[in-house]
Amino acid sequence: MSIKILTVDDSKTIRLIVARALKPFDCAVLEAENGVVGLAVASREKPDIIILDYTMPVMDGFEFLARLRSDPTLKATPVIMLTAEAGRDTVLRIAKLGVRDYLIKPFKGELLAERVGRIISLNPASSSPEKHKRFDDPISILVVDDKPAIAGQIKTALADTAWKVTSADQPGQALDRCIENAVDIVVASLSLPNDGAYLLFQNLRGFAKTATVPLLGLSVRTAAAEQARAQQTGFASVVTKPIDAAELKSKISRALRLDTLYKYFQQREGALSLRLPSEIHAEVAHEVSKNLESQLSAVVDAGGDKFIIDLNEVLTASIPVIETTASAMKASEKLSLRCAVVGTPELIVQCKVYEDTQSWVFANSYDEAMTLLK
Repeated sequence: MSIKILTVDDSKTIRLIVARALKPFDCAVLEAENGVVGLAVASREKPDIIILDYTMPVMDGFEFLARLRSDPTLKATPVIMLTAEAGRDTVLRIAKLGVRDYLIKPFKGELLAERVGRIISLNPASSSPEKHKRFDDPISILVVDDKPAIAGQIKTALADTAWKVTSADQPGQALDRCIENAVDIVVASLSLPNDGAYLLFQNLRGFAKTATVPLLGLSVRTAAAEQARAQQTGFASVVTKPIDAAELKSKISRALRLDTLYKYFQQREGALSLRLPSEIHAEVAHEVSKNLESQLSAVVDAGGDKFIIDLNEVLTASIPVIETTASAMKASEKLSLRCAVVGTPELIVQCKVYEDTQSWVFANSYDEAMTLLK
């Protein structure tokens, strides 16, 4: 990723719009919340183009541009100016500053991308399928919290994974760790003193090496305003305390787009197998239902005609189990797949209590199911 684009704006919303508009392209989007920070980022990263707000606290766009032009290493950097004022005098003043283009707020992301593309070459992100890590691959997680017990709880919650959890109690220390080491994701407490989590978020977005590292916020369940602020800032998600292991794993998986399908779906002997875990919570049901149609279509496309729902790990035929299984069966019927449910004798008895299971084909093992579906 050789193209670097720096956006300097005190509005978190504008920075988010810029980042989203440029996401389809092969570039790193760096962020700064004011002119002072922006100059520091520009000096360090040498961006290919700067998207600059005209009106900002601390240092406005006019002063920023003057200082930029006085730096021999940065003076040739093209700038697109953003302004909320559309008056003729404002536009003329901006033109005299030597900017390459300008946009009046509010603007659409597509227009911004088009204007940037006029000045520098924007190449689409690689069209080849992006390879994501699997859930069982090693990943590096940095927990940032001034309470050591929280990091301990997260390590315990993730102890059954191949993930490595390290911790830092200060945002500055966390930033250094992220720059020096390969950190896949950061989990930061939203209650750190002096808005530490938000400062860390901003600083990470100002380095090309860390600009795309996702951040999860940690928050007390009832702190709704705090959680909303994190989402608006651009945090990938918020994990609530006390820590729930399933929620934490799910939100890390989503933020990193980890491949989790292998845990549920397998193709064997021309049949698709859906293996449900011992406990089915909302995240599992969502993951299964979201990918069910594509998985079933793939097995049909490959010449398969059987679908087996494996409930051997399920402890109790709860309502979520029955609903997930029934939904899977209905989806298979639409594609004319023959379907069977595999489970222990005790579980099968429990399932048969429900009226809508009367038409189900039950088996005690995978091999028996395959025989019944011949």
